[in-house]
Amino acid sequence: MKRILFAVCLFALFSSCSSNDEGNSQLQPESNFYALTVGNSWVYKNYKYNINTELYEDTGVIDSISIVGTEQLNENTYYKFRRWTTGNEENIAFCNPNGEHFELLRDSLGYLVRDNGTVKFTNNDYTERELRVDTWGTVYEKLVAGETNVVVESGNFMSIHSERYARDNSSGEQFPGMDRFYYSDGFGLVFDTSSGVVNPIHVIERRLDSYNIQ
Repeated sequence: MKRILFAVCLFALFSSCSSNDEGNSQLQPESNFYALTVGNSWVYKNYKYNINTELYEDTGVIDSISIVGTEQLNENTYYKFRRWTTGNEENIAFCNPNGEHFELLRDSLGYLVRDNGTVKFTNNDYTERELRVDTWGTVYEKLVAGETNVVVESGNFMSIHSERYARDNSSGEQFPGMDRFYYSDGFGLVFDTSSGVVNPIHVIERRLDSYNIQ
């Protein structure tokens, strides 16, 4: 029963450049903030919080993501992202399930938009966005002002990030759980976290382990 309640309360809520390049230069064109180029690829590793050691330990779950093509929808060009997840035979909460998944995304004036019109991330809009309304609360996301130097296995990245959180529908009080999504100009997503609604400590960290960007 506890596992069912826990699952209900989840809101867990990218010349050629690679992670092996010397100096990890981040001189990327501003016009391609999300690195939307066919052939680009990223590999992320998932780390889970150990309550005993208070450290994040490698789960063995790997998300391999690549842009495999484009599609035209309503006169807009969307980039087709393929995600291949391995290592999650135990169906670890907040990690993606094993197998193949596709997502269509495009950059619309700084908004990373899905093919259904919803916004996945924004790099210039600091207003609070309502994402979902549930019986227990409403989920929001907001871009945070300023940059952060994010250090992951593939290097150091000056990044901006958004915060995803929920508020109780009755009291309006914000729940302690929070997810964060860090994007770096010209590289895309480099780091994110996944949390339960009531726990201030995030459960999963997903870190950019390697990449290949054209």
